[in-house]
Amino acid sequence: PPIFLPTFFCLPPFRFPLSAFRFSPFPDNLARVTSSFSPLPLGLQSRNPLRWLSVFGPGAIIASLTIGVGELVFSSRGGAIFGYRLLWFFGVVLAMKWVLVFASARQMILTGAHPFQRWMDLPGPRGWLPMVFFLLAIPCFPIWVSFHAGTLGTLLGGLTGTEKILNGCGHYAWGLAMLLIVLVLCATGGYAGLEKIQIAIVVIMLGCVVVAVFFVHPNWLEFLRGLLVPQPLHYPSWIDAATYPEIASRPVWVETSTYVGIIGGSGYDYLAYVSYLRDKQWGRAGAGVTTRAEWETQARDAGILEEGRRWLRVPLIDCLLSFAAVLIFTAVFVICGSEVLGPQHKVPDGSNLLQLQAEFVTSVHPWLRYVYFAGAFLAVFGTLYGTVEVAPTILREMAHAIDPQRAVAWQARLRGWSVGWAGVGALFLLIWFLLIQLSGAGKPPGLITLLTPANLFTGVLGCGIICLANIWMDRRFLPRPIRMPFVLTLLSLLSGLIFLGLGFKAYWELKTSFAGNRFVAVLILAGTLCLGLLGAWILKRIRISASLPKPS
Repeated sequence: PPIFLPTFFCLPPFRFPLSAFRFSPFPDNLARVTSSFSPLPLGLQSRNPLRWLSVFGPGAIIASLTIGVGELVFSSRGGAIFGYRLLWFFGVVLAMKWVLVFASARQMILTGAHPFQRWMDLPGPRGWLPMVFFLLAIPCFPIWVSFHAGTLGTLLGGLTGTEKILNGCGHYAWGLAMLLIVLVLCATGGYAGLEKIQIAIVVIMLGCVVVAVFFVHPNWLEFLRGLLVPQPLHYPSWIDAATYPEIASRPVWVETSTYVGIIGGSGYDYLAYVSYLRDKQWGRAGAGVTTRAEWETQARDAGILEEGRRWLRVPLIDCLLSFAAVLIFTAVFVICGSEVLGPQHKVPDGSNLLQLQAEFVTSVHPWLRYVYFAGAFLAVFGTLYGTVEVAPTILREMAHAIDPQRAVAWQARLRGWSVGWAGVGALFLLIWFLLIQLSGAGKPPGLITLLTPANLFTGVLGCGIICLANIWMDRRFLPRPIRMPFVLTLLSLLSGLIFLGLGFKAYWELKTSFAGNRFVAVLILAGTLCLGLLGAWILKRIRISASLPKPS
């Protein structure tokens, strides 16, 4: 089947037998051995490739988290500004993020260890990298949540005609109301019924947009050229300081790096994805951590090696389906943005992030406008809820890496703290911006301007760190027969370096909204790194003090 090429990544390094080019997930000569791997999903035990689709699970979370804002806002925005020239860039970004997610999932499937647990053993003070990620998550999660709530507010403000109330910040008021509803749902667990309705309406909306692509008459030759041939990216002549000052003042690298961080998800989404594998109990996830010494003993048995490779095909299929769906939706909205909004010189920006995209479906029939608004509302509402729910997963894994016993005992308490930290922090941000606007003291930063510094770490620089850390984890904790193959290792290295290069360049060219100085963002990043090292050293001292005998 066409899926045979990614199967190549499941093979051990430098071993390229002809059987690699046949997807045979259940060879007849598989040895019957006893191992700590859980039974394979029934869908993957079928020889019918369509049954393998049933393993699509945690990957759907990544797709749903990005479709709400990534495609509706930023794919449309990028298509309107850069046209078809942006498609190859999005394709490369999604390919690199697929490499990141699959390489991260390998460690959990094969050893049951989350990256936070493995990063505790990096050279330097124990746990310094998880501490850095945790410290950066403290401001980043409230910023992300406030951005999604504000985006939802722009839609409701435009629909109700109330965007001009409260001195032009009605979308902040709507965002506050939506965020309060989400926090109530998080506390009561009342989201399950809404999720089913959301999926149905979003599928209808996306179906309408896909159909609308053929009504806008795209230039398919330009589409293929934009997808397959790298082209330079630059602002069109109509993006200037008079029409779109915020965009014109942003370097192209910063603008496109923002897309990198949002399309396909962020680094924290992927760390949460790996944690969800434990909830699914795939492979050895959820069965305790397998050490390298244990793997070296088991690796002598060909049956266990083959069983591990078979399990790797589960996240392989899950991730492939997730990123294939994101790529399709990204391409659709880039086409619509290029063909519908670009010629009109319209760009989703400021407090008008979701209304313009209704023109994508009105070319089919005017009443589809209401289907779009219903789907857009539920899609972004689901993204807002999902982002709040990622925070407890990150805090749980952080606590589990530091002290597994207390993490289990404090699970409910940790969830309350994390939801409060992400939700209440976002509420304070929205209230702060609302008060600034009402007082007339100035204009608060736009939603995209607010998001950019946080997004450069969570979706760009952080992704590069995770890619490089995956190579280190693979070499440190797995024996040679089950390590990543050379091709996947090389792709992880290239992806990590590209993410780091994009992130550092964008940080250097970024002028923050608060100081107007590019050094501020770099200093914040460097200061967080130093605080992470200091925090890890303090935790080590506390641990040593707790282990010393008490004086009599």
